[in-house]
Amino acid sequence: MISAEPVHAGAAVRIGVVTISDRAFRGIYADQGGPGIEAALTRIMASPWQAVRRLVPDERPAIEAALRELADVERCPLIVTTGGTGPSPRDVTPEATEAVCDRVLPGFGELMRAVSLRSVPTAILSRQMAGTRGRSLIVNLPGKPSAIAECLAAVFPAIPYCIDLIEGPRIETDPAVCIAFRPKGA
Repeated sequence: MISAEPVHAGAAVRIGVVTISDRAFRGIYADQGGPGIEAALTRIMASPWQAVRRLVPDERPAIEAALRELADVERCPLIVTTGGTGPSPRDVTPEATEAVCDRVLPGFGELMRAVSLRSVPTAILSRQMAGTRGRSLIVNLPGKPSAIAECLAAVFPAIPYCIDLIEGPRIETDPAVCIAFRPKGA
């Protein structure tokens, strides 16, 4: 039986938003990925939510530490990353994510690549993935805001039920934007 905790009226779901970028971390340019995630979540979510932001360089120990902290200390039921999912040597987000996850959920990456292929042939170079750590779902997204919105819209219908299954809070979506799938009675 699913024992998802309801979000109490006025209680905001804390969602981890992690930007992984050497240049944004150093202040060479403004972070566009984190705000891109937040804009997409604002459109999709009906439940009240609050971003718990992190900005880290493309360094595996820093990424792993941020993900562990957001899952274990901040207790974010959803952690969404942006950046570091390509084939370059500094792109280590998938490796860091897999290292901290209890379980990998390959369908997320498969769907994101399939959706992205409709827009760009280089989507086959993407290594986005998702997995769970305790009661947290971690989803890696690309770095470009338009790709963030496209990929998050593709996978979000499954996210609320996944969070139900890992015993997180019940998350509702705006049905005009995203219809979350839940089996009848869930």
